[in-house]
Amino acid sequence: MQARLALIQWLSPAFPTGGFAYSHGLEQAMADGLRDAAGVGDWVAQVLRHGGGWTDAVLLSLVLRGGDAQALGDEACAMAGCAERLTETTDQGRAFAATVSATGHDMPPLPLPVAVGLAARGLDLPVAEVIAHYLHAFAANLISAATRFLPLGQAQAQVTLAGLHGAIADIAAQAAVAGPEALTTTCLAAELAAMRHETLDVRIFRT
Repeated sequence: MQARLALIQWLSPAFPTGGFAYSHGLEQAMADGLRDAAGVGDWVAQVLRHGGGWTDAVLLSLVLRGGDAQALGDEACAMAGCAERLTETTDQGRAFAATVSATGHDMPPLPLPVAVGLAARGLDLPVAEVIAHYLHAFAANLISAATRFLPLGQAQAQVTLAGLHGAIADIAAQAAVAGPEALTTTCLAAELAAMRHETLDVRIFRT
């Protein structure tokens, strides 16, 4: 029970990683015309299945299963599609590691999924469960970004997040047994949106 509570705490919006400041390119997509709950839900689902959500899930899985955290951290940085995506994962990972270290679990700064995986190794929780919690936090943060940018109500936001639960469970199960060869991304629209966001005139989010 205490291990699960620790994981929930680490992945809570209240844990000071600064996740609220990042939209993963979603702000650019919304500025381009993505304006409703259905569109946001589909965009997040594609990122989870084919983009940064999937690669984060595989990286997290590999670390949880004993992979070299430093080497996988380097891999995570190399896979960042643009400067903003690199900033997103390294800044949040650094903040995560610093706060976990302050609670008595000393760990180095690493990209976010690698840092979470390294911290969660000692929790003795099922790999798929850890990944599912991580992806849920990932999706929840993006949908929260949409509620601040769009006329998207809290109830609509929660319905949208609930609609992703099945996908999150499926992706977590796949990533839990995936090997390094699964570290691929095909969510080109999201990557291009993240690149274009660097020059967006008026921005709420850092990515």
